[in-house]
Amino acid sequence: MPDDVVAARAVAEEESAFAHPPVDPDVTLTYGDHPDQVIDFYVPRIQAGPGGSVPLVAVLHGGAWRAPYDRRHVTPFADFLARRGFAVASVEYRRGADATAVAPAPAPEGTSPVAGRWPDTFDDVAAALDALPDLVREAVPQADARRTVLTGHSAGGHLALWAAARHVLPADAPWRTARPVPLRGVVALAPIADFEVAGKLDVCGGAARQLLGGDERFMERRPYADPALLLPTGIATTLVQGRDDLVVPEAVAEAYADAAAKAGEVVGVTLLADVGHFPLIDPSADACAVVAEEIAQLAW
Repeated sequence: MPDDVVAARAVAEEESAFAHPPVDPDVTLTYGDHPDQVIDFYVPRIQAGPGGSVPLVAVLHGGAWRAPYDRRHVTPFADFLARRGFAVASVEYRRGADATAVAPAPAPEGTSPVAGRWPDTFDDVAAALDALPDLVREAVPQADARRTVLTGHSAGGHLALWAAARHVLPADAPWRTARPVPLRGVVALAPIADFEVAGKLDVCGGAARQLLGGDERFMERRPYADPALLLPTGIATTLVQGRDDLVVPEAVAEAYADAAAKAGEVVGVTLLADVGHFPLIDPSADACAVVAEEIAQLAW
């Protein structure tokens, strides 16, 4: 397909994904004192199956770890999963520059805001998932936290893969756990899953390097943050990737799957033809139904 056609379709896909009105959660609870340390909960919209309990899907939103992009844009996706019978926990976390700091310098004209905040972004994801079992009992008592599937889109896909790998972090990592996080699995949607390949492709304007503090800290911090270096995890993992994704190209997912194979682990990769970056979280797109099915295969 001609490049201009793919590019035009990508624009239309993004417009469609962001055209849905936001869906307010049923409950919002905090896991810390910062305004971004919150989790939105959505109760399942259909009756629970046998036994009365339902699986839990924890969602980590994308947006290149940049402050302007918060969880609000994935509320239609969270509601879509709730209408499929899942309990949903949509996690917010700190991104970009600290808005409470003294007058952070604005991004130069024509550039994007700084991506991520070290170590706060990682602190928050770890703390949110550690707090999740207790919070879900309060917010959605019919949810079974033992049947949790972690999903995330784009930068959130990176965080999902990272969160599932905390038990294989370097020994001095503050987020390391003694054993794997109790998950049924991970479904990572167009994830920024390999920082070396993402850097070569300039994914999201070099966001991965910014997340780790820039070129001067990248190599030092990469072993603590790059999912491609945190393998094998022993946790069932599937990547869902559009073949025509211009934001996080297919090569990034392929690099992660190759790294997993070299580490002796099989990672599923579902490639969707004629699909770009945003249909994966667009309730009106067929690709979103594929995502729900991948989650269901792990959860039920």
